[in-house]
Amino acid sequence: MNRGLSRQLLLVVGLLSLYGLLMLYSAGQTDLTGAARQFSLRDIHWKWAAQGIWLAIGLVAAALTYRTSFRMLEWATPWLYAIGLLLLMATLVIGTGAGDAKSSKSWLAIGSMRIGQPVELAKIATILMLALWFSSRRAPPTTLRGLIAPIMIALIPALLVLKQPDLGSAMVFAGTLFAVMYWAGVSVPLLVLLASPIVSLLLAWSTALWSVWMITLFVLLLVWRPFIVEAITVYLVNSAMGVLAFVVWAKLDIYQRARILSFLNPQGDPTRTAYQAIQSKVAIGSGGWFGNGFTLGPLKRTGFIPEWSTDFIFATVGEELGFIGVAVALGLFLALLVTLVRIARRSSDPFASMVVFGIAGLLFTHIFENVGMAISILPITGIPLPFFSYGGSFLLAMSLSLGLALRAASEERAAGYV
Repeated sequence: MNRGLSRQLLLVVGLLSLYGLLMLYSAGQTDLTGAARQFSLRDIHWKWAAQGIWLAIGLVAAALTYRTSFRMLEWATPWLYAIGLLLLMATLVIGTGAGDAKSSKSWLAIGSMRIGQPVELAKIATILMLALWFSSRRAPPTTLRGLIAPIMIALIPALLVLKQPDLGSAMVFAGTLFAVMYWAGVSVPLLVLLASPIVSLLLAWSTALWSVWMITLFVLLLVWRPFIVEAITVYLVNSAMGVLAFVVWAKLDIYQRARILSFLNPQGDPTRTAYQAIQSKVAIGSGGWFGNGFTLGPLKRTGFIPEWSTDFIFATVGEELGFIGVAVALGLFLALLVTLVRIARRSSDPFASMVVFGIAGLLFTHIFENVGMAISILPITGIPLPFFSYGGSFLLAMSLSLGLALRAASEERAAGYV
């Protein structure tokens, strides 16, 4: 029994949960007055208490998933995946928005009360479905054609989420897809070719960068020598991304366009679209080595850090606890990811191993996106920071995921399985 890994996982998760609760408590300590003060007390303090309740619910959920065998989970996976897709479809019909994304349809609600974001559970269901598909094969695919099925497994929910629109969560599906494919043994050159259209789409906003990429891709195709049909297809698809970029731009919601423009040119509109990114960087930079003190962040207390309890809570960590506080948070995240990878490597069941590594990929994508947008190296996508950002749906989904990881850690390691 891998009791050491189980204890290590519980310890790291416990420390991260405590750290996150403390920062949510700090988020409610402000110097706002009047109506703004009333909103802060009613909303932020309630979030701190609610997060504690969600942690308790998550503990029960993790215990239940821990007691679920992976054999039963394998049987139920297609049904869970289908339910996830149905819930995502339901959001497109009856979904509601929140915050600066009020025009989106990412929440299911009863009357005026939002009950959750189905996308968080759909992420787990997709990981399970990908793990089921790969674990049922004797060997990983060696051609792009062989990857069509797993691509569709991740692409269908990603497109439904993008339709809401929720660009950040759509990117998470891509991150988990590549994590599971890598762990299943798909070759790195094949993964690069598969990811190349995404790279081309992202670089299409700059003619110079896109041209350099297309030359680089041509050289890679000559070196790696895939099947001629696949090579031609990859290059044509990458070429089409230059045109598709403008189509995608036209489909984005107004607030999403503003976020991308503010990332490309933060000084273009510093008081509106780039306000969040600029204030976040200023707050983190003002923390120095040791920060301004717990609950004492001046920008947070005066309301200059936007979405300080959700999307930009990492800026509050940097402002109040400085480089040391940020290093501790990132160190705990690293310890969590390393523990999950060790559990995946030691698991006796290929299905369980891929599920756990997919969970690690899910968490890494969330951490990378959230921290990246807080320090302005990535566009603002509204993605939560695990254990820190307020949100019951995501916390519950994480609890379910980590319960599965604990289950995998409790199994004996098969001899020679890596």
